Amino acid sequence: DLNRQLNDLAVHDHLTGQFNRRYFEDALESEFKRMQRSGGTLSIAIMDVDFFKSYNDHYGHMAGDRCLADVAAAASAALLRPGDYLCRYGGEEFVAILADTDEGGARLTSERMRKEIANLRLPHELSPFQHVSVSVGVASVDGRNAASIAGLREELVGAADRALYAAKAQGRNRVVAASETQNPDRTAKQPTLKLI
Repeated sequence: DLNRQLNDLAVHDHLTGQFNRRYFEDALESEFKRMQRSGGTLSIAIMDVDFFKSYNDHYGHMAGDRCLADVAAAASAALLRPGDYLCRYGGEEFVAILADTDEGGARLTSERMRKEIANLRLPHELSPFQHVSVSVGVASVDGRNAASIAGLREELVGAADRALYAAKAQGRNRVVAASETQNPDRTAKQPTLKLI
């Protein structure tokens, strides 16, 4: 029982109760191996709480901690399938692993998470939305084209991260997919994975 409790603590974030970054890395590797065996797609959604630094500064760090816990609970509740996981990635960032999900499905799930959080109506006076909101970046990959877990992690997470920053640049409180942020510059390094 003690070993099980210690293992549980090792993969969960103490503040939000969600899985932590260590779990994310392990789960991504497991999904990668499963995709190599059976094919299919894998999506991730990186979510960031909008204007969180100003929230912390205005309401205090204890309120900020409660906000993160509430956001995580709402986002997790929006993941309807048992195989989907929400992990705290760091600070006010979370990442959802969406197995066997293409970009369209990942966008729908991410939009559901965004709406669940908006529906909390957590006051945020320093946000233009007047309540806590999130921006989400989505990326999807065909697992049959992934040569290594390192390549998968670098390119899939990188693509979702770029989509997240595009969501912020477009005004925040929205979902953007990696396919919407493709760089038309043919001289730029092309991904070795087939992002979909």
